[in-house]
Amino acid sequence: MDESQSSLPTSKVARAARFAKTGLSVGANYVKHYARRAVGAEASTDDLHAANAAELYGTLSEMKGSVLKVAQMLAMEKNLLPAAYAEQFARAQYQTPPLSGPLVVKAFRDAFGKSPFEVFDSFEAEARQAASIGQVHFARKDGRDLAVKVQYPGVASSIKSDIGMVKPIALRIVGMSEAQVQPYLDEVETRLLEETDYALELRRGQEIAQQCQHLPHLEFAAYYPALSSARILTMDWLPGQHLKEFLASSPGQDVRNQLGQALWDFYQFQLNTLRQVHADPHPGNFLLRAEHGGTVAVLDFGCVKQVPEDVYALFTDLLAPATYADPQRLTALLTQADVLRPTDPEPLRALYLRTLQTSLELVGRPFRQPVFDFGDPAFMQDLYQLGDNLMQDPELRRQREPRGSQHFIYLNRTYVGLFALLTELKAVVRTQ
Repeated sequence: MDESQSSLPTSKVARAARFAKTGLSVGANYVKHYARRAVGAEASTDDLHAANAAELYGTLSEMKGSVLKVAQMLAMEKNLLPAAYAEQFARAQYQTPPLSGPLVVKAFRDAFGKSPFEVFDSFEAEARQAASIGQVHFARKDGRDLAVKVQYPGVASSIKSDIGMVKPIALRIVGMSEAQVQPYLDEVETRLLEETDYALELRRGQEIAQQCQHLPHLEFAAYYPALSSARILTMDWLPGQHLKEFLASSPGQDVRNQLGQALWDFYQFQLNTLRQVHADPHPGNFLLRAEHGGTVAVLDFGCVKQVPEDVYALFTDLLAPATYADPQRLTALLTQADVLRPTDPEPLRALYLRTLQTSLELVGRPFRQPVFDFGDPAFMQDLYQLGDNLMQDPELRRQREPRGSQHFIYLNRTYVGLFALLTELKAVVRTQ
């Protein structure tokens, strides 16, 4: 059965209509669920979640772009979702229904005036991977195996309208004003728009590969500007398996450790030396091999977070062992970060200080030990439990005003994603 898409809702009206259709379907699932329960029939909440998760995933896969990227982000935050949603959304990390051949050919004719079969010596019409912003095809030219990423039509122009449609619903749910959340929405919108800029991704991919070439056990693709355009990006096809498939081969602990060390060193070098990070560390963006004791191929430099110098200093100071041991220093740093404010009443100030001290102790734990065992599942369980506890805390739930630097959104996402990868690998890593 051909599951490829022959069209993509790109206009604001079409995408709004698709959102509305999904809302009706989800509502109908609830009606059927409670109707079955009313007449004494068996109707489990798990079944309801499964039906709604499938409906939502179908919509996200069809619409792609920013809404599918949100699914990828949610899949990394397993504690936020019922199991059925987490399972469905995790599919967005690896595979979604691809666009049909005619749309791919149109993208090439728009860019080069030729079909992909004329541009390359050989080109697979069926995508090998399809994700949120674009899909990847296998091609060959001049004896090289190539990965050709084709961006979905209308993705860039849909981002602003998608956020505009989601914003009123989100604000109503969390009870915040638009002014309170605008800096954070602007940060997310900026990163999403950057992901649609393939010229920027090509430049970043080349620069970061060159700057990180001295790091062991990492592999980066070479890019081909002459075979790339605003919506098409051509690079080397790298060998390896995604995390789930790689772990199914039962790699040894030494290999797991070397892979984990390579990932840790990569992210620490980016942050501490380059002042930027590959900010999309979901499993679909890495290929793993057991060769040479464990090799990591890094994919997709569409989402790179530049870290301003003052934000870098604040982020690293907050995680430093000396800060955790010094309440006065922690108070000063949280004030600098706009988490604590001079106008806060003392009970609220004490609540924030106590909460952040607990959070930083846990999140900063790998940075305070020379060697950290991510194979101990207790760490990520504690991290997820902390998230649950904070969400359930009645005092914190009454404080609906977001606080802290918007730059921390992607820094936090990066390290939670990295920790989750290392935990899946069960890697023992030298962190200092």
